[in-house]
Amino acid sequence: MTKQQADGAPPIDAADTYLAGLAERMGADGCHLTTTTWREFRVVVGSRSDRRARWFGTKAELFVLAAAVPGIDQAALAEFTRWSMDRVKGIRSGLPGARNAALVLPALISGGVQPSATKWATADARLLGTSVLGRPITVETPAPGGARVAMYRGRVRWGGMFTGHVLEKASLYFP
Repeated sequence: MTKQQADGAPPIDAADTYLAGLAERMGADGCHLTTTTWREFRVVVGSRSDRRARWFGTKAELFVLAAAVPGIDQAALAEFTRWSMDRVKGIRSGLPGARNAALVLPALISGGVQPSATKWATADARLLGTSVLGRPITVETPAPGGARVAMYRGRVRWGGMFTGHVLEKASLYFP
């Protein structure tokens, strides 16, 4: 039996399929995978650490927190982004600001994404304190096998040297 949403949105099955594929792609790239819960939704958490000479020895910790939901509006995406960044702030390793950057890709996946949520995701990156940088993502899955990904792809003042790395990983995880 297919799960149907009362508001006429497509079945959540396509979003669940995308989420399962996302977990596979992150695992294949060497991410450590765990799960948690936001509201009543299962959240897949992928994390990895990278250190590059061009980053002057700084370690970049990348966290992807993703959930399949029935619909995405701006308020839900903003709430999920804040929740994800707060969660990462509590689980990251090392001393904040001590040659350690936390980069967060909070992603909501759904068959129904409101334009205001897409606009909010693509407007800019978000900064929590001075050490956690988030790039919210919406993934619209109108049908299994199809997806429209929206995120901010520009440079940022803080953490700008990691932009290429984050966008490379985002392209790999969110095709």
